[in-house]
Amino acid sequence: MGIRAIFIALRLALSFLELTLQVRLPGHINGLEQQFPSEQTSNTSGVTAEASSVKCTLQGKSRLPAFSRDGDFVIGGVSTIHSQHYAMVYNYTTQPESPRCTGSLTGRGLRISRTIIFAIEEINNSTDLLPGIKLGYRLYDSCVSVPVSVDVAFQLLNGEDPAFYKDGNCSQSRVVVASVGDSGSSPSIIMSRIMGSFKIPLVSSFATCACLSDKQQFPTFFRTIPSDHYQADALAKLVKHFGWTWIGAVHSNSEYGNNGMASFLGTALREGICVEYIESFFRTDPARKIQRVANVIRRSTAKVVLAFTAVGEMKILLEELSRDPPPPRQWIASEAWITDPNLMSFSFCAGAVGVAIEKSVIPGLRDFLLDLSQSKVIASPVLTEFWEDAFNCSLTETANPDKRRCDGTEDIKTLKSPYTETSQLRVTNLMYKAVYAVAHAIHNAVCRETNATIQCDKHIGLEPKQVFKEIKNVNFSKNGYHVSFDANGDPVAFYELVNWQKSESGVIELVTVGYYDASLPRGQEFHINRNITWVEGGTRVPVSVCSESCPPGTRKVLQKGKPICCYDCIPCPEGEISNMTDSPDCFPCPKEFWPNAKRDACFHKPVEFLSFDEVLSIILAVFSVNGAFLAIITALIFFHHRTTPIVRANNSELSFLLLFSLTLCFLCSLTFIGAPSEWSCMLRHTAFGITFVLCISCVLGKTIVVLMAFKATLPGSNAMKWFGPTQQRMTVVSVTFIQVIICIIWLVVSPPFPVKNLTTYKEKIILECALGSAVGFWAVLGYIGLLAVFCFVLAVLARKLPDNFNEAKMITFSMLIFCAVWITFIPAYVSSPGKFTVAVEIFAILASSFGLILCIFAPKCFIILIQPEKNTKKYLMNKS
Repeated sequence: MGIRAIFIALRLALSFLELTLQVRLPGHINGLEQQFPSEQTSNTSGVTAEASSVKCTLQGKSRLPAFSRDGDFVIGGVSTIHSQHYAMVYNYTTQPESPRCTGSLTGRGLRISRTIIFAIEEINNSTDLLPGIKLGYRLYDSCVSVPVSVDVAFQLLNGEDPAFYKDGNCSQSRVVVASVGDSGSSPSIIMSRIMGSFKIPLVSSFATCACLSDKQQFPTFFRTIPSDHYQADALAKLVKHFGWTWIGAVHSNSEYGNNGMASFLGTALREGICVEYIESFFRTDPARKIQRVANVIRRSTAKVVLAFTAVGEMKILLEELSRDPPPPRQWIASEAWITDPNLMSFSFCAGAVGVAIEKSVIPGLRDFLLDLSQSKVIASPVLTEFWEDAFNCSLTETANPDKRRCDGTEDIKTLKSPYTETSQLRVTNLMYKAVYAVAHAIHNAVCRETNATIQCDKHIGLEPKQVFKEIKNVNFSKNGYHVSFDANGDPVAFYELVNWQKSESGVIELVTVGYYDASLPRGQEFHINRNITWVEGGTRVPVSVCSESCPPGTRKVLQKGKPICCYDCIPCPEGEISNMTDSPDCFPCPKEFWPNAKRDACFHKPVEFLSFDEVLSIILAVFSVNGAFLAIITALIFFHHRTTPIVRANNSELSFLLLFSLTLCFLCSLTFIGAPSEWSCMLRHTAFGITFVLCISCVLGKTIVVLMAFKATLPGSNAMKWFGPTQQRMTVVSVTFIQVIICIIWLVVSPPFPVKNLTTYKEKIILECALGSAVGFWAVLGYIGLLAVFCFVLAVLARKLPDNFNEAKMITFSMLIFCAVWITFIPAYVSSPGKFTVAVEIFAILASSFGLILCIFAPKCFIILIQPEKNTKKYLMNKS
């Protein structure tokens, strides 16, 4: 049933091909038209022939090979010797001709065909490979035409013998055991489908379509050229390497171009490359379509153009562009056309970069190619055509009379032609390796090594499926080049990176500048080891981007309705940075860090506190120290004049205690300057609270003494007995002790502690003392305020007592200043930012302290020092 199904599928495929491709399948002699009636009358239900006999029954009028030779085993070969397929017109009234090639003969294709012959002759002369076996060959011209390739495939299947065999054994028809070919992807696809049905392996040196790696569809296809999957990967990495994110793309409208471009686009998308336009065309398209593609290239903004095309399409496109050269464009080339010497005549493509098959050396090939005597040439129609075209002469009298007769002076060694050019052997070497791969497979199938001697059986009935089985396992090296196939029938991918560089004479030359090796670890496959010449001879890499790269400190924002490569660069928001080019987003700095001015790095936030080296701190410290010195000097003055009436009349004991507390008040402000620490935070608030209560308690005591003294002057009053020196001391100690208790509770429950304030300022850290317990802090301040208010009330009550020198008036003024300072302190303290909070607190301490010392002691010192005549008991006792 399997053979029957294959036969039915084959007949259906033949009918389809004959209608769509207009290919006449051979099968015309020996009554085969009766065996295979037309599509309208065919009946497949009665077909019972074996697959082996199908090859016999399909035999018809042979299409003559370009080169052939008999042998023990025959290898088929396909090469592009001519450039065009002869377009036949069918009128359905006469028998159509077999498909054939026409147009100019290509020296490169002829060189590849002759390389197959060279390799086979080399193998036939080898004592190590297939000793005693002679390989034959049948080489056909396909002119890269699908219809011609179909016809060639059936010729290789059918053999050359005109006899029709009925016994099911077609071995006499010399069916090829394998075939090699340099045809493109489209011809290889159709040939592999046809030949694969009979397990005949096809080893290509030119078909690169990644689709041919599918072993479900093409089980017998092998190739010595890497798959376009790797080529697309290499081209995408090449584009990415040079920073091109905005490119144009053109490709052949064929399996090679379509599949290759699809692979490239998939890789390009992963690499972040955007394509402005994608244009496909074929060399047979109308001129207006080629013009449209050229105009797209001319009008585009992308300065880099990737061309995944065959040579034929590229030649037509460049010819169209040369009529009106576009602005400078950097061309990126696929391996199909980058090494073609004919295309290097287009000077506006100088600087083109692309991947190419590794340049190789085949020893002895050049001598073989040049070994063409006139007798050899005349014996081959193909060589005759080549010779006459190369030297513009005629070898036969019946040839073109306008040409001179070849006189034997023609020297092929002096000929400049792609046929004789062997310095850039690339695909030619792949064909050479393909022939050797087939030979090694045949060797493994028919040869055995016994006692160090290789014996081969040339009479064995070698089937193509045996060669197919062995070719999957070939593994050898030839001329330093390794040959093997992976599970998909592909070799290890290795490409050279080549560059079109203008020489000093102005001629474009092909220069190898790097390589791509798919066997290396990921990320290390691509290497450049030589300077590249760019478009217009430039030495700097051209720029081709939709939007300039976003520098660090910015982020990309896509432009609406445009590809991802088109974007705007937006500065990072406050507190965030981006530290790489083309960052898609910004990220915030850590808590104690802040961006620099460019917003591309995070730095430690500056720590701010009221340090001793600041001008403001120095000023406050000077006032603090001066205030303390003023209190000490005042104390010394009072001590020196302690016996004078004015000192004695103002309760000298409380005065000295007040001056001592004022000195402490001035000095405690110094604890607020400098970096907060655990001890300084506790000290500054408690010292401030206790010293100020001590100060206010002394003032309160003096105020009460004034009031008691006035009451004592009234008849029958004994007030001073109840508020003598002992009571005064007890009052001061008791009032101060309450504040000490409050501070102790504060320190025990939740003491002040140093903290980094990150909320007041985003860009800096405020090092300050946290209150710990806000209740404790406000209890300390509240107690001071309560004493100050009480003292102020008593002083107001005593301000109009009938003494010439009433201390209550001075106390009233001092308390008025004290209360005013601390009332304004509260909103200022709350609203002041950072270190200025501490400065406000110091200012309040100094202002209230100076208010007390100036209001209470300055008038007394003035009298003592300046007006000593008033420092008498008589003056003090006078009523105002």
